Order: sequence, then C-alpha cells, then structure tokens
Amino acid sequence: MTPYTSFLYFGISLYALIPAVIFGFFKRFWKAWLVIATAFMLVVQYSDINNEKKSVLPGIVLVLGYAVLQWLVAIGFLQIRKRGVNKIALYVALGLSILPLIVEKVLPFFEQQSPFVFLGLSYITFRSVDVLLGVQDNLIKKIDPLQYLTFLLFFPAISSGPIDRYRRFAQDWDKVRTKEEAVQDLDGGIHRIFTGFLYKFILAVLVKQYWLDPAAEIPGILGTLSYMYAYFLYLFFDFAGYSAFAVGFSYIFGIHTPENFNLPFLSRDIRDFWNRWHMSLSFWFRDNIYNRFTFAALKGKWFKDSQTASYLGFMLTMGLMGVWHGLALHYIVYGLYHGALLVLTNWMDKKYKGNRLLNDNGFFWQALSIFITFNLVAFGLLIFSGRLF
Repeated sequence: MTPYTSFLYFGISLYALIPAVIFGFFKRFWKAWLVIATAFMLVVQYSDINNEKKSVLPGIVLVLGYAVLQWLVAIGFLQIRKRGVNKIALYVALGLSILPLIVEKVLPFFEQQSPFVFLGLSYITFRSVDVLLGVQDNLIKKIDPLQYLTFLLFFPAISSGPIDRYRRFAQDWDKVRTKEEAVQDLDGGIHRIFTGFLYKFILAVLVKQYWLDPAAEIPGILGTLSYMYAYFLYLFFDFAGYSAFAVGFSYIFGIHTPENFNLPFLSRDIRDFWNRWHMSLSFWFRDNIYNRFTFAALKGKWFKDSQTASYLGFMLTMGLMGVWHGLALHYIVYGLYHGALLVLTNWMDKKYKGNRLLNDNGFFWQALSIFITFNLVAFGLLIFSGRLF
C-alpha cells in the first residue's frame, strides 16, 4: 500500500498514531512503540508491493533484507575505520550500499525490470550512505542495531523522504521528552497533517483536473506554456503535501524529520530555490557530492583556480541529481540545466558584485528576480516532465 495516497492508508495509520500520542506522555514506552509501529506499518506498506513492482520476493522481505545488509556493511566498515583511514574499504562499502539503486536505475534504461526493487529504495540508500560517510569522517563512532534499523526504515518517510540524517535522528532517539514537548510535537504534527490534506487532496487535485490535464491536450506554444505553469504548481502541491504528511506523522512519534519545502515560489535566484525546494535532497547532494568534490579538488590542486572546481562541482552535483531521477534524456538534461543555472548565477555574483538583480533589496528588484527565477524553474520542470521530448 503506497503511503499517503488513499484514505484507507490514513485509517490504518490511526492504529499506529493514536497509541503514539498516548505513549508520548510516558517516557518508558514511546521508544518501544516507535519500533513496534514502524514494524506494523512496514507490513502494511509492503504487503502488496511485490505485485505492484513485479518483484520475485514479497516487498517486506526485500526491504528488511536490504536493511540488514546495510547494517552489516555499516558495522563492518565501522570496525575497519576504527583502525584508521581506509579508502578502499570506504569505496567497497559505498559500492555495496548503492549497487541495488544503480541496478534499479540502469535496468529500466534497457527495458528490463529489476526483480528486487521496492518502494523507497532510493531514500533508504541515501540514509545508509549518510551513515557510511559519517563513519568515514569519524563523526559516527558507534552504531546501535535497533536505532540504526529504525532510522533506516522509519515508516513516515521511507517511501519518498524527507531524507533525515543519522546524527540528527539519534538526538531525537536519545532525548527524553517532557509532557510539554510531547504536546508541542502533537500540535506541530496535526498542523502539518492538515496542511498535507489541503495541498495533496484539494489544491493538487484541483490544479490537475481543471488546469494540468486540459493543458496537456492543447497543442502549440500556448498549450506548452500553460502546461509548464500548471505542472509546476501541481508538482509542488502534490509533493509538498506528501512531505507535510511525512513530517507530521514523524512529529507525533517525537522524531523531527526535516522540512522539505520553504516557500520556494519566493526564491530570488536558483541558489535560493535549492535552499527552499526539496531541501532534504538538495542539502544531501550539496554536503555529500558538491562539498566533497570541491574540497578534494582544492586540496589536490586539480584545477588552476577555485572557481573551476566550484563550477564543475555544480555540474557534477546537479547532473547526478538528474540521473538519480532516471536515465531518460529529459532527466539528464534537467540536471545539467540546473547545474548551468547555478554556474551562471555564481559567475554573475562574482563578475558583477553588488548587481541589483541578485542583491538589491528594493521591492522592484526583488519582484523582478523572483519573477525571473520562477520562470526559469518552471521551464526546468517542463524539461523534467518530458513534454519537450
């Protein structure tokens, strides 16, 4: 059963949420219920996923097997890391961690279906890689099996994020909430859940029914423009609604899963946009791809100047983000398009320091920069939609 797509799912989830509210006021029980509820909802969510994805094994067997594999890789690498830095061990561990995801992305390109794919594979992989890199950086020095598996499989965010970080999750796991904090989390969770219903089941449905679907039938430039703006709005309300559900459910369990959206329509430039849109994903790519690439390039003096490393870092990061969505041409072009926009924005900021479009706080220049950014992003999502191809 796909999370947050039917009212039946929400009805079943009450069996997990209502006890979570009650046990949230009892320090001894909330963590135990967090584990039990996650196990229960995993069975619900993966009860028929093998039929949907045509997997050779039941979905619950696949997801649990993959999680145990990731745990074994993590603790194995942790033991090796305690003896000192070992780059070969890191590469082997990362390879084992991301291999199933690579297979999932590559096989459809050859019109083949992976027999071991399951819903949420990408997001579990992001979490597992986060742990491995934390171990490599000597920031994670122990891995508790129950905490690790709960982090990896935490049901509210397992299928499509947001992407949490192990050390941030551990803070909530180890914290003993007061009754006042439990009430605050309940209030925050309910608020986000109602926001999710507004976004996903009202606004997204209205945009799709009365704008997106009709625009898809209109040929020519005007139809494409209409479709572009409708698709942007639909994608936001649908995905932001899903993210609000995931964060809301998490808060009720005392886990402060990070927010995914922060008024992206008010972005002043493309950098600002990626600090507001699908933030958990963009920050993950920024920290683990862009920052690591540029640091290695500068330390190794791969290029004559730091700007070259930064520009190539933008293209690599966004290119990989495009490939992560799939190997179809429109996904790759979408990633490279955003990489080029980041390069252009950074170049303009360096070349024309204090330029009014990017830095002036006057109402006119802010409105103009927001308008330009909105249209650049909308065109990028038109590429992403595949309509141009």
